Amino acid sequence: MSAEPAAGRHTTSLPEVSTVTTLRQRNRALVLRHVILAQQTTRAEIARHSGLSTASAANLVADLIADGLVEERGSMSSKGGRPIAVIAPRAESAVTIGADIGERGVAVEMFDLAMHRIDREFRGGAAEESPEKISVDLQDALEALRERNAARWPTLLGIGLGLPGLVEVAADGRQMLYAQSLGWPPVPVASLCDVGMPVLAENGAKMQARAELWFGNARGADHALVALLGRGVGLGVVTEGRLLQGAHSSAGEWGHTVIERGGRVCRCGNRGCVEAYLGADAILDAWRRSGGRFEGSGWRAIGELLAAAADGDPAASAIVDDVVDCLGAALGGMVNLTGPERIVIGGWVGLRLMESLSGPIEAAVRRHSLPRPGSQFRLLDAAFGGDAVATGSALLPLEAMIAADPSLQDRSAR
Repeated sequence: MSAEPAAGRHTTSLPEVSTVTTLRQRNRALVLRHVILAQQTTRAEIARHSGLSTASAANLVADLIADGLVEERGSMSSKGGRPIAVIAPRAESAVTIGADIGERGVAVEMFDLAMHRIDREFRGGAAEESPEKISVDLQDALEALRERNAARWPTLLGIGLGLPGLVEVAADGRQMLYAQSLGWPPVPVASLCDVGMPVLAENGAKMQARAELWFGNARGADHALVALLGRGVGLGVVTEGRLLQGAHSSAGEWGHTVIERGGRVCRCGNRGCVEAYLGADAILDAWRRSGGRFEGSGWRAIGELLAAAADGDPAASAIVDDVVDCLGAALGGMVNLTGPERIVIGGWVGLRLMESLSGPIEAAVRRHSLPRPGSQFRLLDAAFGGDAVATGSALLPLEAMIAADPSLQDRSAR
């Protein structure tokens, strides 16, 4: 017969210890995420949001303060009691970098732990570039940021990349970029950015959606569509408060869904894709074929088209009406498919369109949706404008840190 355990002897089994540790880490991550999202909060709000007891929330906040991740930042009055301490991210404790990478160059931005932008750097932008040239642009931009922010560089959590294509994890663990529309071969993400730092990558449209979900106009939505219209076209689908990924992280390639069988040739090689009607080059090519005269192929050219339509130019008006109707049809199908409570439109072309055409766009989406789901969404423009992809990309290293035991002891090593 086995002896009874001696009084006070620790008898917890290893699996139980592991479970308790994992639960504490999960709760700690939950608290840290809430503080970063809220920017300013209280221990009571943390407990209420996290479903923890007040004592547990207070203990976890104390741990995060001790690790230098959050801080007490002043106080607020209470109803008849002592002032309540305000809890906020300790912004200077870490930095993260996000890069918006397109076929013509890169925009690289540095943020502190509170997701305030500290610095930014641009490279390229004049013409389409190869993956090798994009890599040079990215490395140069990162070096410029490192030189200007040398004192903070050791606190860098990692680098997030928003890329123009599908990003998958290969069998050997490497992230791979598949940018068929650009004519690129499969590209190992590590070949784009090899700076001795953690590098995480995802599709750029999903990165815009991530920024809008954390801090922008999709925040608090359980179901939303976040569209990116630029030279390429993409979509982030939010379902149950999370970005839809699909089996291999390819969910959201809305730009290459077909809206006209046998229609215009798309850059991907198919015909009739959404991008072949709503991408910047497609819109401007259609205007050029109709006799439009303009310079460039970017923000100003799209602006000239919209101005010409507003002035009554019949060719420009026909192009703009067609763009609005195509956008309504493409998003209307997604409304029927996903039932969103919000639709957020961003990307530089999307923002241009929303400046003056949000009403017609909303009417077109509702017209192309079933009446019931078509009456249940709000249409909004992207809160982050041109910074959305870089901001969302910078959240990747931050999310990775939060998901793990969020101690920053080894944040600059991997």
